[in-house]
Amino acid sequence: MSDLVARTGRHQQRYEAGCRLIAGCIPFKYRSSDSSDDASSEKILEVLMINSQSGPGLLFPKGGWENDETVEEAAVREAVEEAGVRGDLMGFLGIYQFKSKTHQDEFSPEGLCKAAIFALLVKEELDSWPEQSTRTRSWLSIPEAVERCRHPWMREALADGFSKWHAENMISAGEECPDQK
Repeated sequence: MSDLVARTGRHQQRYEAGCRLIAGCIPFKYRSSDSSDDASSEKILEVLMINSQSGPGLLFPKGGWENDETVEEAAVREAVEEAGVRGDLMGFLGIYQFKSKTHQDEFSPEGLCKAAIFALLVKEELDSWPEQSTRTRSWLSIPEAVERCRHPWMREALADGFSKWHAENMISAGEECPDQK
């Protein structure tokens, strides 16, 4: 059993102008292709998604941003709680607005949410984590992730936010973009 405990409840969560503030991330890593020659081995980009607890499709880790943490701390916390990964935030991908059907409350009666999403380079996959009994992890290529993503706003964060950020940062670092197939 994990020593980590997921935060629950809404009493510490942040709201702004009737919107629940959310923090999340797109966890990613590179794996080497299965080439026998290590020198010519390609880096393959993969993103981590988790199952939804309320229906088909996959999600990126995200959740309420609480009063006692920065938005970056909240994004990192959600990655640990929901996906059981730790890593480094590498970039801010943007703010994505959506309407939650399952999270309407007195502070956001219409379920409006604003999500700050970051790119998280995964350094460690935990053997146990707070939501491991209800979440499964899947490492996917970008096209696979786009196809299996449950919510349109997450698809947009991946296709527009993450993919553009990744391409710009690979170019600025003087590296070629790893194969995204």
